[in-house]
Amino acid sequence: MNTINFDKVIDAVKRTKAIVLDKELKQHISMKGDADFVTEVDFRISSFLQKELAVLTPEIGFMSEEEDNTAISPTRWILDPIDGTTNLVYEYNMCSVSLALCVDEVIEFGVVYNPFNDDTFIAYRGKGAFFNGEKMGPAPDREPEKCIIEFGAGSTKKYMADLAFDIGKDVFVHCLDLRRICSSALSVCYVAAGRLNGYFEKEIKPWDYAAATLILRECGGYMSDWYGSEIQFIKPSGYVCGTKKAFRLLREIIDKHENGTADRP
Repeated sequence: MNTINFDKVIDAVKRTKAIVLDKELKQHISMKGDADFVTEVDFRISSFLQKELAVLTPEIGFMSEEEDNTAISPTRWILDPIDGTTNLVYEYNMCSVSLALCVDEVIEFGVVYNPFNDDTFIAYRGKGAFFNGEKMGPAPDREPEKCIIEFGAGSTKKYMADLAFDIGKDVFVHCLDLRRICSSALSVCYVAAGRLNGYFEKEIKPWDYAAATLILRECGGYMSDWYGSEIQFIKPSGYVCGTKKAFRLLREIIDKHENGTADRP
């Protein structure tokens, strides 16, 4: 991996800003399913970065939300061209381009970039995480009652709504407040930066969290799949993360609901 020019990779990711800000492109919208938008922006970014990465690292495979992922290389780039497409369509502007390098199911490098404000989170395994060029310190480990928690309910998975909001209510009474910004990559990065303290969602895709996982890990954060096992990067997974105290709270509450021991009104 020492031969990869990560500065050029980061530059390529940041050059997607022109695509994201092209108002004409985001008007070309189609639906992959109920409440599941895809725009020409998604396709253009995926195509652009696939070509750029093929020049920079021709030996490395490619996995993206908008590509055919039937043949997955053990060494691969994992891309979400727009994490938060609904936010993009509605001009909420809380979305990101997320790119990770995965080698034998270990994330070695990750970058999460918000083109609307140029916030750039970067991490190198074992070498730390960086926000807008400055090294990030440990994520602040607040007491649960002082924590802000993000949760995903999955607009395309409304059949999971009862569980998501039941857990959300239980978390809410134990923490300071809840948030729903609806960009998994940004949510996990915000936990690393101390803007949030935890995040949970029953099912998301590897490209939603691959890069952000390394960023949080390098800031001392904790994460697991929905059932408490190690996060993996090859198929959809539940995701629970936080600083130590917030993560412990989320695990206790989720496990209680999954085991059927939660108090019911």
